[in-house]
Amino acid sequence: MEDLYTRIIRQRGPTEKLFKRLPGFGGYMEMTARRQADRLMREHVAEQMKMALNRLVEVEKLLLDEGGLKYMSKTRSIKTKFQTLIDRIATDSPGYSGFFDAVKVDADDLAVVYAFDEAMLNYMEMFRSKIDALQQAALSGEGVTEVIRELDVMTLEANDAYSLRDNVLKGIT
Repeated sequence: MEDLYTRIIRQRGPTEKLFKRLPGFGGYMEMTARRQADRLMREHVAEQMKMALNRLVEVEKLLLDEGGLKYMSKTRSIKTKFQTLIDRIATDSPGYSGFFDAVKVDADDLAVVYAFDEAMLNYMEMFRSKIDALQQAALSGEGVTEVIRELDVMTLEANDAYSLRDNVLKGIT
């Protein structure tokens, strides 16, 4: 997959390329493109995670059909943490720093924020894999507790990783 930031930069029109030559305006354009890439990345990740969450609901129904009522409180907790992560990703600040903002976000910070957003793509793939494993465990009747535990740990870890993004935007190290 081509780097989203690079693709956005390439799509600039002739007017933007001209303005980029103006002193100080080039940095503004660069930061604007990074914010746009960040927003697009987060929208994509949030949508993909919503699909994974819907799949988790289907696997949860399978568990219930297989007599796994005892797992429902654990899966409900995972779904809540997962939904919280999705909501944070979908609605979070794009890393904008306006002229009068108290906390300034520079290009290096935006690059770090973009890296955190990209890391969410990795978590998304891990969620899909773990939901597949849960489905297999539900069908076989073996290892369900372990997979649920791993999925729970992963949701906590992903939320913690996303919190680090907020720390970068707030200037907290």
